Amino acid sequence: MASDSATVAVPPNRGARDYALVTAAYWGFTLTDGALRMLVLLHFYRLGYSPFTLAFLFLLYEAAGVLANLVGGWLATRYGIQRMLVVGLATQILGFLLLSALQPGWTAEMSVAWVVLAQGVCGVAKDLTKTASKSAIKLTAGASGEGAQGQLFKWVAFFTGSKNAMKGVGFFLGGLLLQTLGFSASLWLMAGLLAVVLVGVVAFVPPLMGKAKASKSARELFAKNRGINLLAAARVALFGARDVWFVVGVPVFLYSVGWTFTMVGAFLALWTIGYGVVQGLAPNIVRRSADGLSTEVPAARLWSALLAAVPVLLAGLVLAEVPNLEWVVVAGLAVFGVAFAVNSSVHSYLVLAYAGSEKAAEDVGFYYAANALGRFIGTLLSGLLYQGFGLVGALAGSALMLALCWAITLGLPIRKELE
Repeated sequence: MASDSATVAVPPNRGARDYALVTAAYWGFTLTDGALRMLVLLHFYRLGYSPFTLAFLFLLYEAAGVLANLVGGWLATRYGIQRMLVVGLATQILGFLLLSALQPGWTAEMSVAWVVLAQGVCGVAKDLTKTASKSAIKLTAGASGEGAQGQLFKWVAFFTGSKNAMKGVGFFLGGLLLQTLGFSASLWLMAGLLAVVLVGVVAFVPPLMGKAKASKSARELFAKNRGINLLAAARVALFGARDVWFVVGVPVFLYSVGWTFTMVGAFLALWTIGYGVVQGLAPNIVRRSADGLSTEVPAARLWSALLAAVPVLLAGLVLAEVPNLEWVVVAGLAVFGVAFAVNSSVHSYLVLAYAGSEKAAEDVGFYYAANALGRFIGTLLSGLLYQGFGLVGALAGSALMLALCWAITLGLPIRKELE
């Protein structure tokens, strides 16, 4: 009889099929999630909300992700990945319906409180779905088997890159839906799309995928190996550095220099799609090793250092008030996107390389809790620094976080600890 701690295995001939199913389900989710961000940002900026208030609207969304990742990883290990996908999709539909109930006659305070609450529900949904989906890659790629690291890197890179490209399409879709259908009708349409995805997950994803013996205590849940702990800390700094100028600073800056909402939304969509394409190409950019760590870890250190230089240089150009400043910022963001995409893809691979085979969902959940914490910190600082110090302040905050990220990666182990 098999041990109760053994993970329910994915048969080799079904690995690619299940990977494709989970990836397609997450595409549907992230398309609507990207559209949601643009809907909320543009709708409330049009209503006259300040940069800090706009950032505040997303705070519970990001904060909820910290707990959702931790709990979601544990639940996916205990009950299976498919159930967590179902819960995540259903929760997102609930969040959309709550947002659609917002009434124009409410006071500003009540509207903000309602949106923050609904965004919190959507934040839980996003990270439950993300943790379940990325945990499935560890299983479907057969990462615990010998010689599977190359396949794992490719599958992680494609999944991460394609979902970010889909998010970029979602940014454009959000602006288009807001302009053509309005706020509430757009949310109802997206809820209907997710309902179709939900039915597909129930019908086709194996119910027991990833089910294993979960941790029995909080100490066991948090006591990850050194590689995952350090990588999680680096992830906080990395994603905080992105969101500190991307969430509020860039769109508000571009709008303030004369860009229309359509232009801002289209640019952010193109940037995110390009960012996703680069993530998908990361295995061709980063040399892979037989052991899965000896060249990948140094690559994480190198790309962190290169990325940290970008906001420093860009802040100097902004201070110098160079001509055509908005296009300088656009070019700088493009360079930032390339370096950030490679960093993010390498990190996403490394967490699965470090993760244990039996409790991959818990390890991934812990790591993406750090990811959510970084987004929370970056979102908060994005509103505060831009409102207080303009784009230069946001860029300075990004540079400091990236320097910290680089310093943390210096401690990443090049050999995997024994399980």
